[in-house]
Amino acid sequence: MATIELTTETFDQTVSQDGIVLVDFWAEWCGPCKRFAPIFEQSSESKSEIVHAKVDTEAQQELGAKFGVTAIPTLMAFRDGVMVFNQAGALPGPALQELVTAVEALDMDEVRAKIQDHEASEH
Repeated sequence: MATIELTTETFDQTVSQDGIVLVDFWAEWCGPCKRFAPIFEQSSESKSEIVHAKVDTEAQQELGAKFGVTAIPTLMAFRDGVMVFNQAGALPGPALQELVTAVEALDMDEVRAKIQDHEASEH
């Protein structure tokens, strides 16, 4: 499966679905983004059950602002609608594979419980 382009109109619907969604925030002028693009594309081909999406931060500035993206590339991972990873910087292929494996192994009931505990402690 090739990568898909996300916009403000399609972002929430895409990341809120069940399963894993990886989102690459990038820009055309960004050298590290261009070096990361083929690694991300290769992952999309080898892990077709995972949605691989890209957000052009120039065209979709609202999304970059909404998620506080201050450096690109920034990679985010969502699982079952929950953001479980958010990091700036291009990952080498093996590190991206390790990330995917870690996200696949998450116990989402445990993740949701930690989120609820964190939110409860803030109030």
